[in-house]
Amino acid sequence: MTDLPLEELRAAVGAEHVLVDADLTASYETDWTGRFTGRAGCVVRPRDTEQVAAVLRACDRAGVPVVVQGGNTGLVGGGVPAGGEVLLSLTRLDELGEIDVAAGQVTAGAGVTLAALQAHARAAGLDFGVDLAARDSATLGGLVATNAGGIRVLRYGSMRAQLLGAEAVLADGSVVSRMAGLLKDGTGYDLVSLLAGSEGTLGVVTRVRLRLVPRATARCVALLALESTQAAVDLLPGLRERLPSLSGAELVYADGIALVRKHSGLPAPFEQDFPAYLLLECADRTDPTDALVEAVGEADGLLDARIASDPAGRRALWAYREQHTEAISAEGVPVKLDVSVPLRALPGLVDRLGPAIAAVAPTARSVVFGHVNEGNLHVNVLGAGDLGEDVTEAVLRLVAELSGSISSEHGVGRAKAAWLSLSRSPTEIAAMRAIKTALDPRGTLNPGVLLLAR
Repeated sequence: MTDLPLEELRAAVGAEHVLVDADLTASYETDWTGRFTGRAGCVVRPRDTEQVAAVLRACDRAGVPVVVQGGNTGLVGGGVPAGGEVLLSLTRLDELGEIDVAAGQVTAGAGVTLAALQAHARAAGLDFGVDLAARDSATLGGLVATNAGGIRVLRYGSMRAQLLGAEAVLADGSVVSRMAGLLKDGTGYDLVSLLAGSEGTLGVVTRVRLRLVPRATARCVALLALESTQAAVDLLPGLRERLPSLSGAELVYADGIALVRKHSGLPAPFEQDFPAYLLLECADRTDPTDALVEAVGEADGLLDARIASDPAGRRALWAYREQHTEAISAEGVPVKLDVSVPLRALPGLVDRLGPAIAAVAPTARSVVFGHVNEGNLHVNVLGAGDLGEDVTEAVLRLVAELSGSISSEHGVGRAKAAWLSLSRSPTEIAAMRAIKTALDPRGTLNPGVLLLAR
């Protein structure tokens, strides 16, 4: 690999923010799951858009590839080095602008964490439409790069739906800025939307203009015990119709609950175990408890239910869902696959996953959970050992057979780039490559992420 332009990088961001010592770079070089790791040539920590531009100009001139990283909560290997690249950490881009209450918008740096944005918006009587369990570490730039979804997509949509503007630095150091937050703008290609889901392959997002939503001050959570995935799918249309305040519908299973209890010490949610559980949250300006109780009371196929409207009770019920990821990781390094299928196909996917995985990795075990409204399932396979690629192949081919997507909200990264053709046609992939080449002709940004390197 070409020699790193260390002196130029130090001049751009300050010597203290160019890390080369292995002890200092180590925390940036392995992903949250521990599955993906690589050695960075150096870690560079710019403070603002101008510094990012200077870094990319230096790397472009030197022909050095760049890996872009936010909070390092990614799950597909897209934000860790493959070997020798400059790792561009955006965590110092953490400026939060004043809330524009009239427009319901805010400007924020790419390094702002989701939790910090939520607190900032709520202090002004508003909220942000995206939420997920990694809120304390996940950054806005990473959420945009992967078009993250989370637990409120049912009501507010994914990250692209919240994005009204962006500022990004292209591979050659030039800056594209569309930050006015216009709700109507018909002047050609939507470059801002294009950046959402591009996984750092087209440009480095440094600032964003985001849509905010009214803050719901009253919440209620229900945990429903059900016989099957099909029962949850069957319940959903009626719940959406009866509950305009419905903001979350999460699907978990008996084995996942047992694993969470093993590692958290939580009590059993019911006196007996049930095959499947549907976690619902309603949020509104006025108390939605009565409406949720009524809707649950009329639900067909319900085996048992718990409902909580007080903060402690809501947190206790959410813990059965949100502690899945930590409990799974406590068991070992999992193969994590984030997929979606048409809702009608979700029960079939759940039923066929076990046999598909067992056929290639007989001793592995899977733990699944997901967002039922979007047909989005998080498949976690433990004990796959050296058969991780075989497990990935089996699961993603099953998803493709069911007309699904190999990546619902975590991105493609390096982990699934080889299987992109299962979800995108040759024509689409060629178009994506053409866009990549136009904006990054030397292939400097995140090589091997999303699109396999040629």
